[in-house]
Amino acid sequence: MRRLPGENLNVLIEPTGREPVVLKVTDDSQIDVDLEEAVMSHLRGGGPPVPDSLPTRDGVDRVSCDLEGVASTGRLQRFLAGTPWREASTSASLLESIGRTVGTVHRCLADFSHPSASRTHQWDLATAWNHRGTPCPEADHRRMLEMGFHLAAAIAWPLLPGCPMGMLHGDANDENILVADGEVVGLLDFSDCLQGALVQDLAITLAYALQQDGITLETVAPLVGGYESVRSLEPDEQTVLFPLAVLRLVTSACVGLQRRAHDPGHGTWYSHEETTWRTLARLIDVPPEQARRLIFGESNPPGDARTIAAERTHRLAPSLSLSYREPLHITRGRGAYLHEADGRPFLDLVNNVCHVGHCHPRVVEAIASQAAELNTNSRYLHENITRYAGRLVATLPDPLEVCFFVNSGSEANELALRLARAATGSEDVLVIDGAYHGNTGNCIAMSPYKFNGPGGHGPPPWVHVVPMPDRYRGECRDAEAGAGYALEVGRVIGEACAKGRSIAGFFAETMLSCGGQVPLPDGYLAGAFEHVRRAGGVCVADEVQVGFGRVGDAFWGFELAGVVPDIVVMGKPIGNGHPLGAVVTTRAIADAFDTGMEFFSTFGGNPVSCACGLAVLDVIEEEGLQERARVLGGRFLEGLAGLKQAHELVGDVRGRGLFLGIELVRNRETLEPAADEATAVVNAMKDRGVLLSTDGPLHNVIKIKPPLVVDAAAIDMTVRLLDDVLQDVSASS
Repeated sequence: MRRLPGENLNVLIEPTGREPVVLKVTDDSQIDVDLEEAVMSHLRGGGPPVPDSLPTRDGVDRVSCDLEGVASTGRLQRFLAGTPWREASTSASLLESIGRTVGTVHRCLADFSHPSASRTHQWDLATAWNHRGTPCPEADHRRMLEMGFHLAAAIAWPLLPGCPMGMLHGDANDENILVADGEVVGLLDFSDCLQGALVQDLAITLAYALQQDGITLETVAPLVGGYESVRSLEPDEQTVLFPLAVLRLVTSACVGLQRRAHDPGHGTWYSHEETTWRTLARLIDVPPEQARRLIFGESNPPGDARTIAAERTHRLAPSLSLSYREPLHITRGRGAYLHEADGRPFLDLVNNVCHVGHCHPRVVEAIASQAAELNTNSRYLHENITRYAGRLVATLPDPLEVCFFVNSGSEANELALRLARAATGSEDVLVIDGAYHGNTGNCIAMSPYKFNGPGGHGPPPWVHVVPMPDRYRGECRDAEAGAGYALEVGRVIGEACAKGRSIAGFFAETMLSCGGQVPLPDGYLAGAFEHVRRAGGVCVADEVQVGFGRVGDAFWGFELAGVVPDIVVMGKPIGNGHPLGAVVTTRAIADAFDTGMEFFSTFGGNPVSCACGLAVLDVIEEEGLQERARVLGGRFLEGLAGLKQAHELVGDVRGRGLFLGIELVRNRETLEPAADEATAVVNAMKDRGVLLSTDGPLHNVIKIKPPLVVDAAAIDMTVRLLDDVLQDVSASS
């Protein structure tokens, strides 16, 4: 008697003068022996050779037994002759035979059914997310695990439900496939069989093929060719095959880590540990599209990112910037992910424009169907503009009831300035230091982030800057900071009036974005609005980067302060990437603007834009995205607070909902800004597949404003990756 390789207790028994048999003892509660036996019985009608179960003298194919106190099942099976694939030399013809065998299994099981088939277990690639966060002591290994799960989350898991389904072997690895003379002669161990996407089986086999000596992505095509000689793969299956193969390696590594913690000396659990990590290291940074082309024997055209960058430099103005040290060539987006031309996915944590997710199908359909029917200007009657105006107004408190539609937040702020001036007869405005209100001439003039930055020339005489109400870095940092900063608004108004200038309006982002992701302290907006209105001005809430449920506890940022502005400005998320902006104000201000000069925006409020805006509101409501922002924002903030405890480089974490910021400092006492370190963190996270950005007047704040469809697993992954990156950046500073 001798133990055979594998996770389960399999013992080869070779009686003198009789054929050898295998004693198979199952002590794993996840294994369904009935299902396993049913699958093997079905395959005996035309599939690859599988073990025959031998009955007892009483005619049953199994017995119950006790294995060291664990209720188990014992079976005897005929021994299948052959060499485990792992011990054989892997040729192209053998790869083809293995692929053909997996395809044959799927073909033979096409009509198989069993009440227990719809199950899962720790090796199921469709539910492998359960292994995310497995403790791993080595930083480089942690990176590979996170990247593998990242590939699965961005590419594989979203597509798997639409892939062809069937009964799977579940573990067609290099110990369970028997070979002889370059051909498959047997298939063992159906204990992991389950119903699922057929491509999962091929991905598992691919993962083990790539662990064989001399087998690479360039030489593995015969495996897929053998499979497709039986059953052709659909495009989505081709797309997910490589990410799933990587996921199998990641799953093996995670299960191994879990087992090491439980029983580091187990005799058979770690047979693939070394080859798993070695293969994962070789594959983890291969672009998915390049891998797909290699696996399927297609030519690999050279990337054209450099060509595009050169053409951009030639054709576009140099003032138009690119993100990251190595710019990304993004060609596709879906949900919370952007995808580069080479297939690499990136978790997008900064694109607050695509509020309900990149290319949300509901929004795409609304735009396409309306564009196919009519798109024209607002000088004709159309129900979309009135329906949309009604829906927007319904989200706002009285007396905000009149809508103007434009094409961007910049245009909306420009219009809000005109409205404020018409309503008050005054010219001047108040803005908060560090604010950004848009890219038009007047908006730049009202944006300290621009006119006090590179290339700026300071404010014009009609713009008055009030101090940023920053409780972390500003002069007022206690619980009464809001009232203190509001008094500063009154002081600046007094100074303006003393110079003979009167205030038309106060423009305030309801959470400061370019100012460094700064929440306004309690009492600030209420006190500031009181000073402005007492001086005859109107109060403008700039919700371009804050509104539509992002803050979680409210639909609009100003609601957090318990105030009602006179004008609300909307942009960015309003159209989920479609050019759309809006201004909503009171009837009195709208009437004051009606001086006889027509207001008209050629594209503002067109039927397509309004259909898009309606779809965005529908998705926010039906998918509960405001509540999602509240819950997941709290989870994110808690994780970031943990990073602050662990890393001296993190000076402050702040925000509300999914509008968050991390301020990095070199010294928590002096608050010396760590701008270079913030840039290093952002680029290191990009290399790990997560997009962040720096902001703030000192460029030391990492901003986090993802699409609201981001999920908890992505947030937890980001916190884990930031933990490692902050450690690396701190060590190298």
